[in-house]
Amino acid sequence: MIRSVARGVLALFYLAAGVIHLIKPAPFLTIMPACVPFPEQVVLWTGVAEILGAVGLLQPASFPLRRAAAIGLALYAICVFPANINHFIIDMARPDSGLGLSYHVPRMFAQPLLVWLALWCGGVMDWPMRRKAG
Repeated sequence: MIRSVARGVLALFYLAAGVIHLIKPAPFLTIMPACVPFPEQVVLWTGVAEILGAVGLLQPASFPLRRAAAIGLALYAICVFPANINHFIIDMARPDSGLGLSYHVPRMFAQPLLVWLALWCGGVMDWPMRRKAG
């Protein structure tokens, strides 16, 4: 029950984020590291990836797409981490500190949690809530 609710919440989160990437890409472009080629296309395709991952996560457990979506969303969370770090650096360099440490520090800790949550919600792993045998 808890995993189903968490899966639904995570899917809604990624669906909303994906839609925002598509309809309002400007904020994502401002935090994109300069070394990323074709930033507009990257933001577009990351939005598409989030939407597809959300849809895949909501598939029945017997359908292999759920596990693939979970792995994809976990990898996605890892791949966007440099943009989050870049956003942190940009904000801290501003005279007003942008969104500040109270936003960025929890966000840095949330990224590994999103990786784990995607894998757990998608049934790729059970840790740490594995049922004991016997």
